[in-house]
Amino acid sequence: MKKLLCVGLSLLLVLSLFAGCEQKPETPTGTTVNKPANPVLRCSTTTSVNDSKLMAMLEPLFEAETGYDLQITSNGTGAAIKLGETGDADVILVHAKASEEEFIANGFGIKRIPFMFNFFVIVGPKDDPAGVKGSASAADALKKISEKGSKLVSRGDDSGTHKKELALWKAAGIEPKAETDKWYISAGKGMGDCLNMANESGAYVLTDKGTYLSMKANLENLEIVLNESDDMKNTYSLIACNPEKNAGLNTEGANAFIEWMTKKETLDKIAEFGISQYGEALFFVE
Repeated sequence: MKKLLCVGLSLLLVLSLFAGCEQKPETPTGTTVNKPANPVLRCSTTTSVNDSKLMAMLEPLFEAETGYDLQITSNGTGAAIKLGETGDADVILVHAKASEEEFIANGFGIKRIPFMFNFFVIVGPKDDPAGVKGSASAADALKKISEKGSKLVSRGDDSGTHKKELALWKAAGIEPKAETDKWYISAGKGMGDCLNMANESGAYVLTDKGTYLSMKANLENLEIVLNESDDMKNTYSLIACNPEKNAGLNTEGANAFIEWMTKKETLDKIAEFGISQYGEALFFVE
């Protein structure tokens, strides 16, 4: 009987230790952290930070250091912002300044916090049939593609990249339409899918440089034909959603995420991301 009692007590002790480990996950430094009262944090973000694998690197680090369960939904910027408007996200990470400012002006967001950037580039077939290389500007490059009738894959999804493309077409004085311009392919897909489509069909595509570099090894038919420039800067911002607009938001978690993402240690990791794998950084910090 005493032996059975001792075994029972030992099992209870082991189970209690496991329960304690569940409540206090270890951080990379070996210390423990208490889980927040509301651990589920919903982040609505763009496809580029997901397709580039940046969030896959940051997510487990954030969770281990803070105890939050970061649930990431990836869409084009337009759809990512919409989740913030409907109360289906606590924090958004997007890259379309005008849309971000409108989101805040309409009361859905607290404050726009730019924290990193990369550049848009145009990639296309290595033989460059439209003669894009050496173009004076991105708008000039798109004009050459249009005049030549070379294939171009457009995101077509109201993303930050799509908004940038539309602005460049406007600067070029051209308004392509997929219904009548057979060379213009409106995909309605994320960045990774569009790069694969362009690679398979011998088309040009406007992309953020980070996603292209992260996928470059599998895009054997594409290369950068118009590289980064000041007018192609692509800034990413964090915005906590406004609890006065939608009830039930995890504002404490959103603020914790923003604080963690913008601290020096995290920014250093972002600035180093991609160098060892791709030979250059995929993102730069503000």
